[in-house]
Amino acid sequence: MITPRVFSSSTRQCLRKACQQPRWTPASYQIRGYATPVDEKVALFKGKKGSDGKYTVSLIEGDGIGPEISQSVKDIYTAANVPIKWEPIDVTPHLKDGRTVIPDESIASIEKNYIALKGPLATPVGKGHVSLNLTLRRTFNLFANVRPCKSIAGYKTPYDNVNTVLIRENTEGEYSGIEHVVVDGVVQSIKLITREASERVLRYAFQYAQDIGKNKVRVVHKATIMKMSDGLFLSTARDVAKDFPNIEFDAELLDNACLKITTDPAPYADKVLVMPNLYGDILSDMCAGLIGGLGLTPSGNIGDECSIFEAVHGSAPDIAGKGLANPTALLLSSIMMLRHMGLNTEAERVEKAIFKTLADGKALTGDLGGKAKTHEYAQAIIDNLR
Repeated sequence: MITPRVFSSSTRQCLRKACQQPRWTPASYQIRGYATPVDEKVALFKGKKGSDGKYTVSLIEGDGIGPEISQSVKDIYTAANVPIKWEPIDVTPHLKDGRTVIPDESIASIEKNYIALKGPLATPVGKGHVSLNLTLRRTFNLFANVRPCKSIAGYKTPYDNVNTVLIRENTEGEYSGIEHVVVDGVVQSIKLITREASERVLRYAFQYAQDIGKNKVRVVHKATIMKMSDGLFLSTARDVAKDFPNIEFDAELLDNACLKITTDPAPYADKVLVMPNLYGDILSDMCAGLIGGLGLTPSGNIGDECSIFEAVHGSAPDIAGKGLANPTALLLSSIMMLRHMGLNTEAERVEKAIFKTLADGKALTGDLGGKAKTHEYAQAIIDNLR
């Protein structure tokens, strides 16, 4: 049996620091040295319009097909007169003091604008580089990943009634990076769950449910097995739920949720599902598969200071520059971004044009069963704005 005695001293110190917490009170919570009252919204957009009446958004076009699908978003937003101007930035990583970091000027842009839209990034192959997506999440402390998955008229899958929303805790759990070799052939990885990080994402989930008109929040967990870690996440959820009496709260085991969603996703349409990191990583991609894949799935990474909305599919270097790319995921992610910014009228107008184009089925890209080029698909959306 492996006991806590075999932890290295550095691991024990890391765990002590991570688990030092102020006493829990239901009236407020503390994260990284600041308190947020119960009635104050988590992760509000702080950006302001400039003198030209527009918001500035940092734009990470990405790799491979990234510039092509980003151009589609820019063209459609110009045609729709969305009050946004783009500030392109480069996040090509470099090693600094043994760590993978992004350029300081790019960090400054996102911190200044409080918002960014990101195309697909390819992590460089080579020793020393970690995932660029993970680097961005850690750099800006993006604590919640929001992944809506909704059936799209015009693209048939075996499921016709998918309308799930998953919110994944984005900073800890199995992805905390606390692992070490105990002895040769034995590795120990620590699943870190803290009350502070759990409450932050849970409170955001309840607020998000209110904002989008869903009246139920469900925690997905494995507290039957991981009684302390998932148990803490679940008990924190019960405490947070008391502050939202108009939202129903319940919980479900991860394996049971996977079985039921893939059997019949309809009962999940009125719920926001919230869960620890690893479960959210797996379950969100599984639900994306129900509606046709990551090419149709939007995503947002939410932070207290800034948020980054992104296409979560790959950079597809094999079709880059050929005009074959499908920009739907990035477009729908940008719609999420507009709603986060409070631009609901503009979001509704562009979203209707996207869904009408998909439903018409006359100008779809190859992966959606059509023959249209990327710019032809974008032009069809522009035509449907009118």
